[in-house]
Amino acid sequence: MHAKTLRCVLLLLCLTALLPAALRAKPMLPSVPPALAAPEDQKLLFVLRAKGVQIYECRAVAGEPGKYEWMFKAPEAGLFDDQDIKVGRHYAGPTWELADGGKVVGKLKTEADAPDGKGIPWLLLEAAENSAAGSLSKARWVQRVATTGGKAPEETADASRVGQERRIDYTALYAFYAARP
Repeated sequence: MHAKTLRCVLLLLCLTALLPAALRAKPMLPSVPPALAAPEDQKLLFVLRAKGVQIYECRAVAGEPGKYEWMFKAPEAGLFDDQDIKVGRHYAGPTWELADGGKVVGKLKTEADAPDGKGIPWLLLEAAENSAAGSLSKARWVQRVATTGGKAPEETADASRVGQERRIDYTALYAFYAARP
């Protein structure tokens, strides 16, 4: 095995071994509206900070000739623990995937405007699909809170921009919940 490949394998093994310990630390979550609370039979597993972009695409509005808007396409973000170590990624689905192989795909249950009105909405999502192993295998609910940025572009959407994408910076906290034993 080449030295570079061996270093990469060793680094991956170290990160995978450290992931469970890193996930035990829980950043402070803001209070949420009752509609965004995880069900009472759930316990908080861990919280991760996301830093990335919300991707929007200029599209024609269906059924409204001559009208265009910036429509949400997908998120693209790194997931970080409280030591600012990247432990995973967040992408379309919406999907959260961690370095230990854990993965959960969510389905939107409810949302609320960000309290300051400046960030994308806060969300409560239910797990629609989980990996068989890893830190997210038991996750049943996901909250997105403490959002900054990520809102649709303010620039005009028009025919000249159809198909163009805009990547808008955002941050958020994602809290993962599982059933109490």
